[in-house]
Amino acid sequence: MKIDKTSSLEKAKNYAFLLLKFRPRSEKELFFRLKKKKFQDSIIKETITFLKEKKFLDDEIFAASWISARLKKPLGLKRIKEELRQKGINQKIIEQKIQEIKDNYSEEKIVKEIIEKRLPSLKNIASEKIKQRLFAYLVRRGFSLEVVMDVLNQIF
Repeated sequence: MKIDKTSSLEKAKNYAFLLLKFRPRSEKELFFRLKKKKFQDSIIKETITFLKEKKFLDDEIFAASWISARLKKPLGLKRIKEELRQKGINQKIIEQKIQEIKDNYSEEKIVKEIIEKRLPSLKNIASEKIKQRLFAYLVRRGFSLEVVMDVLNQIF
């Protein structure tokens, strides 16, 4: 019985390391991936505890790297917050990490850049239709309604 638990734990750790090799993950994500592979809850908890102790799993570091990667896409803060929430990151951590980047982040500037980049490909379309398409695109990407409306009204 002891050997079986040890081998299950090793398999769980190996699978977790394999997943973490491709990209960082949140605790919740890793928990569900291990659960999907039919590992017992006790083995999963032990694996997650081990990974946290060894600093391979840290929701704060994960949130910071996720935010930085998603801002490069570029995506709006609303969408990034929602993605982090879905990945099981604590609301306090999300707010803290978002606050840390807000000083160097101008949603208005990013929205303007996206619009300027997309406008040339929309040149043979009526301006009202262009405005609608850009509005829908930017809102889907998680930019705030107020900023999108302000920038579109400035440009059109």
